[in-house]
Amino acid sequence: MFASRLSRRTVLAGTVAAAAIAALPPLEGRAQAADDVTAPTYRWRNAVIGGTGFITGVLFHPSVRGLAYARTDIGGAYRWDDRAARWIPLIDHLGWDDWNLLGVEAMAVDPAHPDRLYLALGTYAQSWAGNGAVLRSDDRGATWARADLGVKLGANEDGRGMGERLLVDPRDRDTLWLGTRHDGLLKSRDRGATWAAASGFPGVPSASGQGVTLLVAAGRTLYAGWGDGDGSSTNLFRTADGERWEAVPGQPTGVSAKVPVRAAYDGHARELYVSYADAPGPNGQSDGSVHKLGTATGTWTDVTPVVPGGSDAFGYGGVAVDARRAGTVVVSTNNRWADVDTLFRTTDGGRSWTSLKDAAVFDVSETPYLDWGDDKPKFGWWIQAVAVDPYDSRHVVYGTGATLYGTRDLTHWAPWIRGLEEASVVQLVSPPVGEAHLLSGSRDIGVMYHERLTASPARGMATNPVFGSATGLAQAAGRPAYVVRTGWGDHGNGAYSNDGGRTWAPFAAQPSIAHDAPGPIAASADGGVLLWSFVHWDGTKYPAHRSDDNGTTWTEISSFPKGATPVADPADPTLFYAYDTDTGKVLASTDSGRTFTERVSGLPSGDSQFKLVAAPGRSGDLWLSAKENGLYRSTDGGATFSKVDSCRASYTLGFGKAADGADFPAIYQVGSTEAVTAVYRSDDGAKSWVRINDDRHQWGWIGETIVGDPRVYGRVYLATNGRGIQYGEPV
Repeated sequence: MFASRLSRRTVLAGTVAAAAIAALPPLEGRAQAADDVTAPTYRWRNAVIGGTGFITGVLFHPSVRGLAYARTDIGGAYRWDDRAARWIPLIDHLGWDDWNLLGVEAMAVDPAHPDRLYLALGTYAQSWAGNGAVLRSDDRGATWARADLGVKLGANEDGRGMGERLLVDPRDRDTLWLGTRHDGLLKSRDRGATWAAASGFPGVPSASGQGVTLLVAAGRTLYAGWGDGDGSSTNLFRTADGERWEAVPGQPTGVSAKVPVRAAYDGHARELYVSYADAPGPNGQSDGSVHKLGTATGTWTDVTPVVPGGSDAFGYGGVAVDARRAGTVVVSTNNRWADVDTLFRTTDGGRSWTSLKDAAVFDVSETPYLDWGDDKPKFGWWIQAVAVDPYDSRHVVYGTGATLYGTRDLTHWAPWIRGLEEASVVQLVSPPVGEAHLLSGSRDIGVMYHERLTASPARGMATNPVFGSATGLAQAAGRPAYVVRTGWGDHGNGAYSNDGGRTWAPFAAQPSIAHDAPGPIAASADGGVLLWSFVHWDGTKYPAHRSDDNGTTWTEISSFPKGATPVADPADPTLFYAYDTDTGKVLASTDSGRTFTERVSGLPSGDSQFKLVAAPGRSGDLWLSAKENGLYRSTDGGATFSKVDSCRASYTLGFGKAADGADFPAIYQVGSTEAVTAVYRSDDGAKSWVRINDDRHQWGWIGETIVGDPRVYGRVYLATNGRGIQYGEPV
């Protein structure tokens, strides 16, 4: 994605002192176990935005017209349904405990068996992340068999646009190869059911390197790229029999050929094309090249379209051959900011190249956010995934850090993205009135106003100013036309709206720390007071500030806990609350946020992911999601809290329209009543819960935020970390 993402699901179970728990009487009634209640049937769909993330790989099936697959860094894999003309998500069944498997490191198909598909999964290779896994399917991803690995993969780390690192051996369709970052080359002889280190492979793994960067078959010979060299050592190996590996003779060396990024084989001309860069990317590349190897002659030829240099620094990324025409190849630049990235195309084996950017005409009307706030859509950045349709030479596609573009005539380009949603969502607001039922805030694409749930927001990203990533989004409960937002931006970090989020204006001023550490924000019930908290991306916390003149002036609040999320009382504009996750204390302000005093202590502490929310329309009705410690409630503005014994764990919680005849809003929760972490609804004030998602709809880590629709009973909006905004409705 545009910004490097750390895990959003590092679980640190806080501890509540026994004396504190004893002092908190339980609420009346116990919940029924989820399986004791007749669960409603829900239909789950994406609120459409379109793309919004890094497409790291695209693969047309060589034997089936119209069949293609795409992989993403944090949002799973997709199959193109040519009849429905949309992408179908393939691994939404992976749940809470498998959050690390939503990143797809590599994928592979079997040309001789069109229904077979393989995915190598694992988002992070860090010590705090779990090991990777390989999924194998005999029905194009409709169902899966799984093999857990003893090694880690890194689909959202540097080098995630390289590959593919997974390959079906053309000499034996039951044999698969998997390149890893830190554990060398793995081999499976039973179609991915079991894996072991490949004997004879000469690469020596490094704890900090890239390991195997690509695997490709050229006829019956396999080639493997190696990313741990220094530019003067071997970085491309081959084997003719699957047992003995050797360095490819005569291969290019030097900084511009330090890391082999991608490779593609032109079977007509018997030439292997390899793109290189001086770093794995997608960031940090400043040099690169493209070379081809005549596999029959052993001759290498430098066919670099444009040599990087001076202010025009970049690497090369994707490379794809035209299966129908010998010598026709497309390559991409990557990390080219001065002259902007492009695709180069040759029809004569690399003797001459044409930049497709120069004549490109873009139509982003289906996904207006790609305007990026102006009327000249960029060709894109982070271009490492490139593919040419083997059944249509003029159907070329390429992935970027935000979308997947496609063309049918090499000139007119449009997002080829319908059904593919990869936003990492952090903020959701469902207004009680107005045109839009949903406002959202995400990493990488800022804030959006959703006029419709079935089409990408017509206004695109909120502008004036544009935020790369949102950190705060709040609506005045008693004045819903007034909305504020905060986030990472180059031209201001806070803005307000007086029309429900349709249009925006920047705050007239902002605290100096706002540029480097924008955090969450709250608006009083009448919109007269703003509280803005500040947290740097590295976790450093700073004093919050207050404004009572719509952001014209700001005053530091020394008594507010640093880094806490401010919570406005929805009924009384003089009341604000804060939960100090470091100490397990709830503080409150009765003077419109000027000063805060402690209300209660002894609550769970030690994790910034604890969440305090206020029930709508009620003063002082506070709910605390404390992860594995469960759910707590206060009905006296935080003076006392009672543990809700109806759920074992609570990660995030929100409210929606009450059921007919109910005297309390519907409550929606990501948590667990027994063993299963899932999405639940309660219509009786948390006395009982029903699960409303199912095993096919789990989406990995979903603990950021959830909110019900205050106007539509049963409708709920759920933020995911890589599968966009999911919304569910009873059917």
